Amino acid sequence: MASFPPRLNENEIVRSRTIGELLAPAAPFDKKSGRENWTVAFAPDGSYFAWSQGHRTVKLVPWAQCLKNFLLPGSTKNVTNSRLSRQNSDGGQKNKPCEHIIDCGDIVWSLAFGSSVPEKQSRCVNIEWHRFKFGQDQLLLATGLNNGRIKIWDVYTGKLLLNLMDHSEVVRDLTFAPDGSLILVSASRDKTLRVWDLKDDGNMMKVLRGHQNWVYSCAFAPDSSMLCSVGASKAVFLWNMDKYTMIRKLEGHHNDVVACEFSPDGALLATASYDTRVYVWDPYTGSILMEFGHLFPPPTPIFAGGANDRWVRSVSFSHDGLHIASLADDKMVRFWRIDEDYPVQVAPLSNGLCCAFSTDGSVLAAGTHDGSVYFWATPKQVSSLQHLCRMAIRRVMSTYQVQKLPLPSKVVEFLSYQS
Repeated sequence: MASFPPRLNENEIVRSRTIGELLAPAAPFDKKSGRENWTVAFAPDGSYFAWSQGHRTVKLVPWAQCLKNFLLPGSTKNVTNSRLSRQNSDGGQKNKPCEHIIDCGDIVWSLAFGSSVPEKQSRCVNIEWHRFKFGQDQLLLATGLNNGRIKIWDVYTGKLLLNLMDHSEVVRDLTFAPDGSLILVSASRDKTLRVWDLKDDGNMMKVLRGHQNWVYSCAFAPDSSMLCSVGASKAVFLWNMDKYTMIRKLEGHHNDVVACEFSPDGALLATASYDTRVYVWDPYTGSILMEFGHLFPPPTPIFAGGANDRWVRSVSFSHDGLHIASLADDKMVRFWRIDEDYPVQVAPLSNGLCCAFSTDGSVLAAGTHDGSVYFWATPKQVSSLQHLCRMAIRRVMSTYQVQKLPLPSKVVEFLSYQS
């Protein structure tokens, strides 16, 4: 069994450049349960990086400070906790990025940043009085915990704002609506997704039911109108987030589906599974547009449904809409182009659990079993004018609308990501 197609010379694949690492704290925390770094996240404005260090703690670090330390000439490219902690000379000045270490009180499984846009009003009927009034300059961090709770923190001060308690099992993933409404969706091992309105003091608005087993991950489309959720038993569901109804179930994976993410224009959906594959779907038609394999020859369904040493743990879309990163159990991170079925870059990583592109797409962060984070420079490519036009069109048009345009079939295929 191989990690790459037979036609591909593994030695010719570009190796990604490591630019830094953040190391989890050592003793005396070792006796606290749960060392794993299940989740990393970048703030939407690029101001902060957050990661679950294990041991129930989350660290918030100004991203600019990380980059400065990573790229110092002649540095060892190793950012330790002690070096980062020396930067905190500005105190807790409002809106001035400063480092925080948050003790969440239980194992942290999921993280998500959220920010408010004032003109996006709460969806609740009675909005005359609230305990919290989230301003435009406020940045929030949601943490999903082992005991089923979700804690909401003020990123600038590190203070706890809300404690949401409706889930009965592990909160495996969290995602904020990108429209600034502070609508939060949580995915849990209790087989449900829950929709929370933080502008209504964290009111739980809706329970989305349909999964027959654990829900591993969820992701909003860029326009906030659609949600994808994935889970055990090959489940990939799409939801209408205006009506809170299921749109369709996507069929194709052969094992648990553990991660999902939409492309920046919303035209594509990437899902990662223990069946050794990443699929790229058209979320509007439900068709598979591309398959990224991590085991060759590909396992048959009976073998894909079990242990195969190539489980794909995480997938992330870059902001340029051209690149996808995947992280698998074969101790490798892969960077793919959406128009190639083989990796354009790879990087070694043992015991990886999660990955995410930085806000500008220039860096990939990956978390590991020991609570640490590793960073790589991502593939650089100037987007073609055609691709930029395609993204602009697809941000506002569905596949069905594109197919009705009075254009040559080749152009329609290109706009539909089928060429």
